[in-house]
Amino acid sequence: MNLKITRILFLLLLVSLPIKAQQSWSLDECINYAVSHNLELTNQAYTVASSKETHKQAIRNLLPSVNGYADYVIRYGRSTDPNNNNVIDTDFFSNNYSLNSSIDIFRGFQRINTIKASKYIYKAVQEDAEQQKYLLAFRVMSAFYDIRFFQGAVAIAKEQVSISDTNYAFIKKQLELGLIAQADMYEAESVLLTDKLSVTQAENQLAAAELNLIQEMNLEGVSTINLKEELLTFKENEEVDTTVSDAVYAKAKGFLPSIKSSQLRVKAAEKDVAIARGGLYPSITINAGYGTGYYETNIDDISREIISFKNQIRDNASRSIGLSMNIPISNKWSGRSEIKQQKIALQQAENNLKIQEQELYKLIQQLVQEKNALEIENLQSIKKLKAQELSFSISQKKYEKEMISAVELYQAKVLYTTAKNENLQVQIRLKVNHSTLAFYRGLPVFTIN
Repeated sequence: MNLKITRILFLLLLVSLPIKAQQSWSLDECINYAVSHNLELTNQAYTVASSKETHKQAIRNLLPSVNGYADYVIRYGRSTDPNNNNVIDTDFFSNNYSLNSSIDIFRGFQRINTIKASKYIYKAVQEDAEQQKYLLAFRVMSAFYDIRFFQGAVAIAKEQVSISDTNYAFIKKQLELGLIAQADMYEAESVLLTDKLSVTQAENQLAAAELNLIQEMNLEGVSTINLKEELLTFKENEEVDTTVSDAVYAKAKGFLPSIKSSQLRVKAAEKDVAIARGGLYPSITINAGYGTGYYETNIDDISREIISFKNQIRDNASRSIGLSMNIPISNKWSGRSEIKQQKIALQQAENNLKIQEQELYKLIQQLVQEKNALEIENLQSIKKLKAQELSFSISQKKYEKEMISAVELYQAKVLYTTAKNENLQVQIRLKVNHSTLAFYRGLPVFTIN
């Protein structure tokens, strides 16, 4: 009975394995899997957590500092009695206890500015993490559509093999009837083998594209991936602002994480300058303390016995409270130098922001120019494909009627195949371009959980 159950479970396992292997992935599923399994993003999350803790500690630094102290000391030979500072030559031990606290009343607003600076850095790091997610999403999208292209290339190549195989069978039959020469048979066979080689090459390119997507997703335990079918759709007569670089740039600048991160780092650098300036101001601190101790040398004058621990702790207690001021007069010009360094860092942060904005504008200009060019290419490639399809159909009929040679048919087929590949490539590039521009316009291109 147990053997039967084991066999059934084994068969169920075998049935379930191909089902799991045949899982189909949409673009959003690929992106979300990649985001949740990317180790670089995990490192970025650690950086965000560290920055958050730095900001929290900057806030906690406003609290008073409290420190306790205790010791147990045994003295041998000649030493100073800590009770009355007399020099004695007696072995004894002593205990000391103290509790001290201090709080900054004024420090040139350095604490407040440090809190603000750390908050800006924390937000900037969060934006950096978001930017890394978008960059990964675009890499996955590019790999996703590479697979789409090579899948189409494989389908086109197989279609050509089917046509060549039909022609080869036709030539073989004609040869058997003695209607054509052996050379025509060799030409048809050569074309068929060439087309089969094209299929193999396209399949190898498809396998490489699938591996690239699998690696971007960090998908383990698989060598192939199945994608969900989707149509390549393009909107006709899109809004005018989609082709205007300034309009797209204005929208992208308002939400793109890389720009927001640079803007936040400029604000943090401004606060760093304020922190450095605060170092030139006097600092005021309130201090309070409590101390006491027990000394084995503390003897009662009447009974000549060591005073009890409880009484000594009570009688030896000392309390203090004070106000201190530290005035920076000359620290080898280090304060002024720090201000200059932070001003330079601020200028560098502002320049980095300008670089980010400039690179973004250039990228959008290129995308808009590419979009306009690809839309024209797409229309032309569709017309060319229809023309080459008609030309090949005519050539095929002529070949069957022995009006043209196999070489001429092959040339017509090559032109037709090239036109199909060109049209497929243009459509894939146009899809990626439209998706990228839509992202910079603030539209929901992909959903990241």
